[in-house]
Amino acid sequence: MKRPILIHPDPRLKKVCAPVADLSDDLRKLADDMLVTMYEAPGIGLAAPQIGVLSRLIVLDCVKEDGETPRPVAMFNPEVIASSDETNTYEEGCLSIPDQYGEVTRPKVIDVRWMDRDGNEQTETFDGLWATCVQHEIDHLNGKLFIDYLGAMRRQMITRKMQKLKREMTRT
Repeated sequence: MKRPILIHPDPRLKKVCAPVADLSDDLRKLADDMLVTMYEAPGIGLAAPQIGVLSRLIVLDCVKEDGETPRPVAMFNPEVIASSDETNTYEEGCLSIPDQYGEVTRPKVIDVRWMDRDGNEQTETFDGLWATCVQHEIDHLNGKLFIDYLGAMRRQMITRKMQKLKREMTRT
């Protein structure tokens, strides 16, 4: 089921999320709903707080080429356990900050540990776009948005645009 995505500024997007203590069918259903929401948006990543759920859950799929097999991943309690000194800069966007982009520099390669939908611990090394996406989504779980990496004036300009967008959305 597709869920509504919160638009910045929203206080829920700035909260630190609680760890997932126990996997339940409700949480697995939430992960499925988040994947549907992400694909329909369309996006390559979505964090639970973006749909108003303050739990440490992210979903992502950075396969973008037509004809390639999608690789949907749901991560419960994801954490970066190692990162490279080498960095990448990507122009990032966010489903909670539509049509706004900014260059963010992050570690190029990261090792991530998480719990999968069956409750098994997983670890994997991510590189390039996948690494950027995982870090972007984990930031959401810690109440941080990609615009927090930008200069104050640019961040304020984007926030004002989002406030205007939200006003326009309530009028329709």
